[in-house]
Amino acid sequence: MVKYSKATNYALHTMVFLSAAETKKATGVEELAKRQELSPSYLSKILTKLVKAGLIESSPGANGGYLLKKSADDISFLDVIEAIEGASSMFSCSMSHEHSGHSRGCLIAEVMTSAEDKMKQHLEEKKISHVTPKMREHLKK
Repeated sequence: MVKYSKATNYALHTMVFLSAAETKKATGVEELAKRQELSPSYLSKILTKLVKAGLIESSPGANGGYLLKKSADDISFLDVIEAIEGASSMFSCSMSHEHSGHSRGCLIAEVMTSAEDKMKQHLEEKKISHVTPKMREHLKK
C-alpha cells in the first residue's frame, strides 16, 4: 500500500493542532514540536513547505508562530499531502511499449491511475476541519 513519509504525518497533525487552537494567536514551533515529540528544527522544515504552499502563515518575533492561512474548512488532506510529497503520480510503469505487448502503453497504469484518482478525490473531500472537534476534545484532557 502507499506509504506517505513521516513528514506528511507530522504536517497533517500540525494542521489539525493549528485548527484546534481555541485562540487565534500564533502557535510557536517549539509547542508544535513538543506535541509531536519532534525536534523544532525538523518541524521547521515541514512548516516551511506548508507556508510555501499557502496553507499556513508565520509571524516573526517573540510572540510569533504559525496560524492557518485560511479556514480549516477550505484545507483538504490532499492539500497538505501535496505540499509535502508533491503532486506527482505515485505509480510509474516500468514496462516500455515494446515490452508490454500493448501498442497504447502500460496496461497496469490504467488500473493504478484510476485507484489513485479515487484516493485523491477522497482526500480532497476530507477537510482538516473534519477532525478538528476530536482534536479539541483530546487537547482538553
